[in-house]
Amino acid sequence: MTTPNDISNGDQSSSYHIPVLLQEVIDALQIKPDGIYADCTFGGGGHSKAILAKLGDQGKLLAFDQDADAKNNVPDDPRVIFIPQNFRHLQRFLRVNQVQALDGLLADLGVSSHQFDDGSRGFSTRFNANMDMRMDQRQTITAFDVVNTYTEQRLHKLFEQYGEVTNSKTLARRIVEIRNHTSLKTIDGFKSALRETVKGNPNKYFAQVFQALRIEVNDELGALKELLTQIPPILKPGGRAAIITFHSLEDRMVKNFFRRGSFDEPDENPFINTEKPSELEIITRKPIIAGEKELKANPRARSAKLRVAERKLKVENEEN
Repeated sequence: MTTPNDISNGDQSSSYHIPVLLQEVIDALQIKPDGIYADCTFGGGGHSKAILAKLGDQGKLLAFDQDADAKNNVPDDPRVIFIPQNFRHLQRFLRVNQVQALDGLLADLGVSSHQFDDGSRGFSTRFNANMDMRMDQRQTITAFDVVNTYTEQRLHKLFEQYGEVTNSKTLARRIVEIRNHTSLKTIDGFKSALRETVKGNPNKYFAQVFQALRIEVNDELGALKELLTQIPPILKPGGRAAIITFHSLEDRMVKNFFRRGSFDEPDENPFINTEKPSELEIITRKPIIAGEKELKANPRARSAKLRVAERKLKVENEEN
């Protein structure tokens, strides 16, 4: 059996990004040797490599990644089709590649270690670079565009909702007050200009601020929503979807969709049932998290949560 150490040590993928919950993902997908699978977040290729190890000659893997750097990690393997696009376009590119349905798919959300550790990309507060944060360098909007053009109300909401920043309203007001005469174009400039606004630990504070900006720049929640809605129609009956999230907003979306096929919170009235039967069956009643051994090897796995669902063989109509 392949283990995480077998896969991640001594190759380019381990320096690019250590795949989290690797063995748990492979076990959950129940890979068929002749199956067709999609890795929606290829990155360093660690998860893909483990999937390929389980596939036979007739198997196929479609690997999606919008970050141009990920292409350098694609193996020379005829079973792999690399698609340099955001996973929100999954269904479209399955059709382009004449794939009718999948036996399983994986999405490892968030930012790769490579993106965090490449100071020029602007994802990390540890380096000074332009306020960029684009996962796909082909898109135009950057983090600087967000802080330099968004209204105070819009900034307030994104810091509050996406970063859970304690004083999000004060932060938004301060940015609008200073941006016409103080440059916020670089990370150091941004942090320096807002030093007096920080509440609590500066590292944690700016990590939350940067998370909010990154989610906005890359429309991460919008892309996840589009991906999830495509899962039931593109999975074969019995096919599985494994989604790894890294913050509560993502996890709540995945949990709600897997459970009810929608993103809305359920009606609290026990006498009203407007829910449609979900086409998915939840495999993980509680999310799978990393064990102590993995956390020691990869502390970035601490916030990872894996949820797995399976396409039902038949969706029963429920009586109201």
